[in-house]
Amino acid sequence: MRAITGEIASQPSLWRNAAAIVPSVTGQLPPPGESAAAIGCGTSYHIALSYATLREARGLGTTDAAIASELSPHRSYGRVVAISRSGTTTEVLRTLEGLRGRIATVAITAVQNSPVALAADHSVVLEFADEQSVVQTRFATTALALLRAHIGDRLGAAFADGEAALGKPLPVEPSKFKQFVFLGRGWTVGLANEAALKLREAASAWTEAYPAMEYRHGPISVAGPQTLVWAIGPVDPSVLAAAAETGATIIDAGSDPMAELVLVQRMAVELAEAQGLDPDSPKHLTRSVVLP
Repeated sequence: MRAITGEIASQPSLWRNAAAIVPSVTGQLPPPGESAAAIGCGTSYHIALSYATLREARGLGTTDAAIASELSPHRSYGRVVAISRSGTTTEVLRTLEGLRGRIATVAITAVQNSPVALAADHSVVLEFADEQSVVQTRFATTALALLRAHIGDRLGAAFADGEAALGKPLPVEPSKFKQFVFLGRGWTVGLANEAALKLREAASAWTEAYPAMEYRHGPISVAGPQTLVWAIGPVDPSVLAAAAETGATIIDAGSDPMAELVLVQRMAVELAEAQGLDPDSPKHLTRSVVLP
C-alpha cells in the first residue's frame, strides 16, 4: 500500500486527536480579539487562508492570510501563525526570523525542534500527523481541525462525514474528465484551492479553483461535457446550474468541507495510479522547499 493511502485513511482519528489537545495549546494560539495573520506555502497557505477567513467570520479579530514570502511589512499584528509540515520551508523560516522581537509568533508543524519550530516564539507540534508522502494530506487537515476547534467549531459532523468519505465509492470515475474545477465560498475557498492542488500534484491533472461567484466571470467559458465542477461547502445553486448548462458534471454533496477534501484526495490517488504515476513522489516535487 502506498504511504499516501494510509495517511488519507488516518485523518478522522487524527482530527479527534487535534481537537483533544486544544486546551493544552490555547495560550499559544491567537486569543479572541487579537489581530492575527496566518502564513504558509503551498498546501499550508491554503490551510492558513481557510483558518484566517473562518476566524474573522466568527468575529474573533481581524485575521489576514499570506503566502509566507508575501507577508506585508507594513501591517502589524498581535500574533502570526506559521504553518509548515516539515518545519524547514525557507520562506516561512525567513519570515519568522524577520518578525523576531516585533510580533509574537507561533509555528504549527509536524517536526519537533525543526528550524521553523525553533524560530517561532511558541510551537504546536503535531508529530502524530507527520507524513511520508511528499503530497500533503493528513497534516494539513489535522492542523485545520486544531484551528477550527480552537475558535469554537464543533467538529462532530466533520468526524462523521470524514469517516463516511473513507468508506463510500467515489462520486465519479475521474478518468472520464479532462478538467476539474473546485468552487468554494468564504473559508472554503482555501479548501477549494487545496483540492485543486491535490489533483495537480498527484495526478498532473488540469485543475482550477475559484470563489464560486467568480466562476461565471470568465472561467466558465472553457467548461463542457468533460469538466467536473465540485462544490466544496455551500455554493450558490445558480452557479452550479450555470455550470450544468455547459454539460459539466456537478458534485454538490453537502458534507463537511474537510470530508469533501478527503474524497478529493482519494480521487487524486486513483487518477494518478490509473495513469501510472506515483502519488507518493510526484515529479519535480520534494517534501519541503529549502533554498540555498
